[in-house]
Amino acid sequence: MTSLKKELQERGFIYQISDEKVFEKLEKGWISFYCWFDPTSDSLHLGNFIGFMCAVHLMLKGNTYYALVWGATGMIGDPGGKENERTFLSEENLKKNEKAIGEQFKNILVWLERSTWKKLPFKLVNNLDFYTGLSYLDFLREVGKYHTVNQMMAKDTVKKRIEDPSKSISYTEFSYMLLQGYDFYKLFSENNVQVEIGGQDQWGNLVTWIELVRKKTEAEVYAFTWPLMLDASGKKFGKSEGNALFLDKNKTSAYKIYQYFLNTADEDVEKFLKILTLLDLEKIENIIKTHKACPEDRYGQNMLAYKVVEIIHWEKSAIFSFHLSSVIFWWWNSFVQKYSKSFKDFNLSQIEKNVPQSVIELLSNSDDEAIFETYNEIWWVEYKEQNLFELFVSSGLEQSNSTARKTFQSGGMFINEKKIEDAKYDFSADFVNGKFLVLRKGKKNYKIVIKK
Repeated sequence: MTSLKKELQERGFIYQISDEKVFEKLEKGWISFYCWFDPTSDSLHLGNFIGFMCAVHLMLKGNTYYALVWGATGMIGDPGGKENERTFLSEENLKKNEKAIGEQFKNILVWLERSTWKKLPFKLVNNLDFYTGLSYLDFLREVGKYHTVNQMMAKDTVKKRIEDPSKSISYTEFSYMLLQGYDFYKLFSENNVQVEIGGQDQWGNLVTWIELVRKKTEAEVYAFTWPLMLDASGKKFGKSEGNALFLDKNKTSAYKIYQYFLNTADEDVEKFLKILTLLDLEKIENIIKTHKACPEDRYGQNMLAYKVVEIIHWEKSAIFSFHLSSVIFWWWNSFVQKYSKSFKDFNLSQIEKNVPQSVIELLSNSDDEAIFETYNEIWWVEYKEQNLFELFVSSGLEQSNSTARKTFQSGGMFINEKKIEDAKYDFSADFVNGKFLVLRKGKKNYKIVIKK
């Protein structure tokens, strides 16, 4: 059996290590570790998902994950990577965000426990609780005396803000690292949490926090980091056109996440499969081998997209996202014929059941949630008794009635996958279930028309 350290190394999760003993302890299981998240939004994003999947590998060994909500620190902001002060959030908003993110954690873990047949020990903790009843003087006695200003000033995140005359840092944000160090001390002293994990940009802080626990308790605690993940173009992972991709369906649909990974560069597929899925390394090797034989099929990207969406939003959403992508881009039939055996090898045979051959067929057999998601992704227009050409113009598929007429004359105008051959065609009775029409221009340009 592969050791935990080797597994994490081969998947790309290890960058810096405080002490090799950390993996001996985690390998045996039954210890606790923590990773934090910032509750300034009511949803985690794909960037958080890297740390979460690292935590999953530790939980699979029987270790308990303490997901630390930065409720207290979130109220004052973090100087790390920021050029200006953050906007303070109210305690009410932070609690709302904590609850929403906690539900996301639980939802994903339920799916992973079902699919791995293992219990994944998990606890949600808010560091705001650590400061209840703690006075400022007590905090200085407990934490402040163990840190030097020289040490704090040497941190890159602080140094950049001080050296640049156009920027500054408040005492509030300057004290941020003291609060974070106290987090580790409290988790260790009250819950015996012995390991902290984080991204490589947090290494300096992690070492400082280890030192605080050692000075106060003389105990050995540990840390390791994963590397900053960039895509092949050098861009930070997890953003689409500069915007964060959230794990909340109401902010970022499962289909949009699927599309993000479907557009992954060939050279990134293997790296992302190792870090963002639980497929074993031998299966990942086989996926890459199959993908390289015909990269234009985007087989590796589809496997990656499917598996990530399956973890975040469960199998039903992964299947729907795959089907929606296939009918929009017209590659389903050739793809499934070529890779059908592979679907069975990877327990994806559900993809092949009740396969839609068109958007209209997919939507006709989907529930309201899936239809709503499709509306948002394909875009839609409200029906207001427009005629045929007016409908295509109001949908944005055509610029004017004259361009619509040219599309019609060239045979590129479709309603509900039916080619329109009459310029005065009456489509009023074509609304599926009395609710929607699917317009198509050419092969790939779709819009949905809704009757309210």
